[in-house]
Amino acid sequence: MNDIITDIKALKDETLLNLKSSKANNTIRAYKSDFSDFQLFCAQNGFKYLPTEPKIVSLYLTHLSTKNAKMSTLKRRLVSIGVIHKLKGHYLDTKHPLIIENIMGIKRRKGSIQKGKKPILISSLKVIINAIDQQKKEEIKKLRDRTIILIGFSGGFRRNEIVSLDHDDLDFVPEGIKITLKKSKTDQFGEGAVKALPFFDNSQYCPVISLQKWIEISKIKSGPVFRRFTKGSKLSENRLTDQTVALLIKEYLKLVGIDSKNYSGHSLRSGFATSAAESGVEERSIMAMTGHKSTEMVRRYIKDANLFKNNALNKIKI
Repeated sequence: MNDIITDIKALKDETLLNLKSSKANNTIRAYKSDFSDFQLFCAQNGFKYLPTEPKIVSLYLTHLSTKNAKMSTLKRRLVSIGVIHKLKGHYLDTKHPLIIENIMGIKRRKGSIQKGKKPILISSLKVIINAIDQQKKEEIKKLRDRTIILIGFSGGFRRNEIVSLDHDDLDFVPEGIKITLKKSKTDQFGEGAVKALPFFDNSQYCPVISLQKWIEISKIKSGPVFRRFTKGSKLSENRLTDQTVALLIKEYLKLVGIDSKNYSGHSLRSGFATSAAESGVEERSIMAMTGHKSTEMVRRYIKDANLFKNNALNKIKI
């Protein structure tokens, strides 16, 4: 009998581990952060937050809309509230008419245009790389930073994907480089993907050549590809954080006189997609590189890229 009890306890522990592993750690943290804001709203107004009711959630969404929160924020908060309820063993009908009709009303009254961060296009990319090369700092630092930016742009990488790269993920071949992506936002189960970056005609802006030089000068043989520097420009064993990528981009935009306020770590990825769309690259080819599972976001990049290209005014002679 004791053996059965022990086995059941082990199974419960294993099940808890499975449940925790069903979502990425960053995703769980985001859910908890969103739910804590809902929890605060409920505490301030004397509402029960767990379990809660659709009418309370609807009031919360209205509260967010009065604070000029984006529609994407409202939808994300709703998902987070629903997920936390499920994880705690409670049911919440997030598709209740009180919630859905309210969201539709907010959308009609406020509009739902999402103003994303600006993409770094090829012209700005070249200016940034030129500025890095001309800086009076150690060659190893310049090589690391220029390689991060070139790889991030050319592979349409998310910033966390850039810093997650290990030496074992790189495979230099005669045509360029194959980069294995072990896991990404849209690949939570770690099935992996391979991105191929060819050699560029212009070696100054070639991500493959820049990466080769970085590996050579850094003498990295294993572990993280992109690492922090300690004082004295000594390369450490510590992996860079994804926040560092965003800060690097803002730093170099400021250096070349571009207002960095509307740019982020995502600007490299969106810059690739927009530049590819401007060059007439097919939707599926862009998605193959960026790893987008849905066409919605990619089509937005294509639409932005074609605003002037397919503009009716181009046919009008004034």
